[in-house]
Amino acid sequence: MTKYFFILAFTISIFSAKSQIINDSILIEGHYRTFHFLKPAKANASVIFVLHGSGGNGLQNRNGAKKLEAIAPTENILLVYPDGYKKFWNECRKTANSAANLENINENAFFGSMLGYFKEHYQIDDKKVFAVGTSGGGHMAYKLGLTMPEKFRAITAIIANLPDTNNLDCVEKHVSIPVMIINGTIDKVNPYEGGEVIIQNNLSLGFVRSTNRTFEYWSSLAGYKGNPKMENMLDNDPNDGKTIERYTFKEQNKPEVTLLKVIGGKHDYPNDIDVYLEAWEFFKRQMK
Repeated sequence: MTKYFFILAFTISIFSAKSQIINDSILIEGHYRTFHFLKPAKANASVIFVLHGSGGNGLQNRNGAKKLEAIAPTENILLVYPDGYKKFWNECRKTANSAANLENINENAFFGSMLGYFKEHYQIDDKKVFAVGTSGGGHMAYKLGLTMPEKFRAITAIIANLPDTNNLDCVEKHVSIPVMIINGTIDKVNPYEGGEVIIQNNLSLGFVRSTNRTFEYWSSLAGYKGNPKMENMLDNDPNDGKTIERYTFKEQNKPEVTLLKVIGGKHDYPNDIDVYLEAWEFFKRQMK
């Protein structure tokens, strides 16, 4: 009897956690922009935008972020899964052929309005706002750092490099913020050494810089010179064929800039770490 009660209670707890998701939308320049979120435990919560890749949607990221969802109540995080416009973001790649880019969708207004919504309804701490994005979502995270640095405490971009200089159409504010990059060395979609990004259906999203140039952009903006601190992270899954090197610039009164170089990593997540928990640990360091 006890065994079956435990199974039933466990099933109910999973159902309850999943049922907490709230769906809403905001009208931005004639378009209803949708987003999904988990309410925080109390006021003054941190906000983390979890940004999906090109061709996806917000809710598809929930499974990957389930460990972050599990700690969200105790860490008082308001987790947000926004949807791109027609499954894409209008980020900073000038030659991207998505509808979001071609129609020049106003992403800054969307994110600014979501923050206003959460401030009004949930009394968030607007000094603790973060974004973590994968692939095209990583590019959107870069855009938030480039164009809205006053609104975001820190960002994390996963399997994404900055657009090359001739493929960048965002107006940069040149304000340094903490940035963490997680990229794989044999990624054929987001080339580690830079080049053209081609996704499904042979859709080109233009040329990107190398990971080293991307890392250098943010570290130079923060005022760092010389070499970062390098350390090998634990190889928690020897069978996945990947290892991770961590490169960090961190000094007092300067934003932290960190690169996790996934040796053998493709356009995917490494098994050695949970990228969302790693992002949260990075974000927490910026609040100290």
